[in-house]
Amino acid sequence: METIPRHAAIYIAGHRGMVGSAVERRFRRGGYQKLLTRTRRELDLRDRQAVEAFFAANPIDYVVLAAARVGGIQANLTQPAEFLLDNLEIQNNVIMAAFRHGVKKLCFLGSSCIYPRACPQPIKEEYLLGGPLEPTNEGYALAKIAGYKLCRYLTRQYGFNTISLMPCNLYGTNDNYDPVASHVFPALVRRFVEAADRGVPAVTLWGSGAPLREFLHVDDLAEAVYFFLQHHDDPEFVNIGSGEELSIRKLAGLIAAAAGFRGTINWDPAKPDGMPRKLLDSSKAGALGWRPAVSLAEGIRRTIAEYRGLAGTGNNVSASKNHHRETELEK
Repeated sequence: METIPRHAAIYIAGHRGMVGSAVERRFRRGGYQKLLTRTRRELDLRDRQAVEAFFAANPIDYVVLAAARVGGIQANLTQPAEFLLDNLEIQNNVIMAAFRHGVKKLCFLGSSCIYPRACPQPIKEEYLLGGPLEPTNEGYALAKIAGYKLCRYLTRQYGFNTISLMPCNLYGTNDNYDPVASHVFPALVRRFVEAADRGVPAVTLWGSGAPLREFLHVDDLAEAVYFFLQHHDDPEFVNIGSGEELSIRKLAGLIAAAAGFRGTINWDPAKPDGMPRKLLDSSKAGALGWRPAVSLAEGIRRTIAEYRGLAGTGNNVSASKNHHRETELEK
């Protein structure tokens, strides 16, 4: 049963990114029509005055903060200052404007990278700040921790209704396939689809392939956002994961097979692996009533089909790069 009235005004920050667009689709399926969105060109969320003016001019009941600067290992390693500063500015501006302008409830979306590198597995919410972070994405992780803490403090001090969700590695519709800035799942899809379609005999991938990861289709996260906004009022964050993990090597094999790649997969162990293992304990989310629905096999099938659809336009490479430059602060 929905508790948010259909006439409520819901602002989805980052609606052109993978997560934000999935959240928008879910609310539209739920019959919500008053969904507010702005592109980066229309509203730069790093600009405090512009964000304040937007909230002042548009009475907003609920906010989903899906906007962030995101990227893979290489982007995080080479631009840690930008990942920290841009995300802090985006979060602070949106959260504080929502608080000051009387928003009824805000959903903050973080990431499983907030946890220590050497975290016990599976990772429980209580393990936050229990040790050093993974160096390859420390700037992004610090920003996400700060965003959650700001929401929690505003709830504790002033009664501002906030919830925070921490998803595992995401993939799916409207993902970023940029060859430099993408995460591991879309990067593998792109590499193997293109290799299969071009008859490339071998593909070389970063790292050893040994790290274990958990993946969740973005539609499942959108369902979690929809569910918890409707039925949960607690500022303590909740892990959102599939509960299944596999090695990057195994994932590469599954994607390669589904894409039709029959060549050799080589690994470059000189490149960084990132965290050795990252599996969330999502039992809290399960106890509260949320469950994932999209299997990994189905998610791989969908994602490959969607990427091939992009490739079929004939300009997928340039479109991917341009899309990233335009929306890197909206995802």
